Amino acid sequence: QVQLQESGPGLVKPSQTLSLTCTVSGGSITTNYYYWSWIRQPPGKGLEWIGYIAYSGSTYYSPSLKSRTPISRDTSKNQFTLQLSSVTPEDTAVYYCARDPGLLGFPGLGTYDYWGQGTQVTVSS
Repeated sequence: QVQLQESGPGLVKPSQTLSLTCTVSGGSITTNYYYWSWIRQPPGKGLEWIGYIAYSGSTYYSPSLKSRTPISRDTSKNQFTLQLSSVTPEDTAVYYCARDPGLLGFPGLGTYDYWGQGTQVTVSS
């Protein structure tokens, strides 16, 4: 079974960069045709897709966040990372990593077959 686990700081100050790592076990992040995604859920709100890094290494981001949400990977460690820059209190959320199976060849549709447990991130001074 594929397992994903998020790690990173639980508290970040405004204007800083949030760096989160997702460690994947039970499957390779380079395996066709999966898309390794970051999603978040602010308190009292729904899920918000952030972006993904594909099996090929290609990335795609939410248009509202793309300028400050680079996603990268370390294939030797089977990990992928999120670096969210210039954070504000509005970035406070539970952050999840998840695997997108690319249903019908279209990733980013909001369907995921494996999720991490999520990690709470609070942006506060």
